[in-house]
Amino acid sequence: MAVVKRLCAAVLLLGILSVLTYGLLAAAPGGPEQVLLGGRPSTPETRAAIRVQYHLDDPFPVRYARWLGDALRGDFGTSISSREPVTTVIADRLPVTAGLAGYALVLTVVVGVPAGLAAAMRRGGRLDQGITLASLVALSIPSFALSILLLYGFAVALGWFPVFGAGDTPMDRLVHLTLPAIALAAAQAAIVVRQMRAAALDLAAQDFLTFARARGLPRWRVWVSYALRNAALPVLTVGGLLLAANLTGSVFVEQAFGLHGLGALLISAVGEKDIPVVQALVLFGGAIVILVNLLIDLAYVAVDPRVRHKAATA
Repeated sequence: MAVVKRLCAAVLLLGILSVLTYGLLAAAPGGPEQVLLGGRPSTPETRAAIRVQYHLDDPFPVRYARWLGDALRGDFGTSISSREPVTTVIADRLPVTAGLAGYALVLTVVVGVPAGLAAAMRRGGRLDQGITLASLVALSIPSFALSILLLYGFAVALGWFPVFGAGDTPMDRLVHLTLPAIALAAAQAAIVVRQMRAAALDLAAQDFLTFARARGLPRWRVWVSYALRNAALPVLTVGGLLLAANLTGSVFVEQAFGLHGLGALLISAVGEKDIPVVQALVLFGGAIVILVNLLIDLAYVAVDPRVRHKAATA
């Protein structure tokens, strides 16, 4: 029953997003016919013919209902600027953004979780202070500014990494996406560090940790074997939301490193008033956020037996 309610709410949310996006783009100044004509001279007859071909003079409810009917059949229309199917345009850009998002999430987890746990283990010590200071610095640097610093330092000055592009082969792509992933993951790793440290410190005075220490277990085993799993729930929440943010909001990083991903596609589509592409990208972003939240709920059940027991009794 709860799953059905969540799915109904997800459908309603996607519907509201689509209506708002379609309406705002339709109300914006200018028109798609300007994109189709480009810099070529036009006559009123030509512009009128384009508006008739693309149904631009139909009332808003009629245009939206026509688009929605096609979208429910999996047809999101044709890009006004490239004249290609919207699904093809998005599918061409998705691997770059997905690779960058996954790479950044791996760096975030690999750095953030151990660092946050280490800071909690050495609470008040120099290690804790150093990790806390580093996380504050990482949080204070915007991703686009860090992108420029990484580009100049490691790509231009040292020449260790490429300046732009996503590469062709898997290994080449890994090298190309390293600096963008670091720029995207720096602030996110700092967030995970703070969440992990706070969650681990909340568990420090729990009876089961006191009992584990009383048994003479090494400190690292107490924290890794007992505290880590119990502190994983808030980290799972943050990690899932960061993954959704990487897939839908890596605009500045993609622009800085010349990556042709979904972020760059969204900027160009909005500038060209390519309504079908923008509409599909907004729905894709909303679907990603909803799907990630559902996966987080399932991860709660898998990680924490208390949540599993509560769900079973409910």
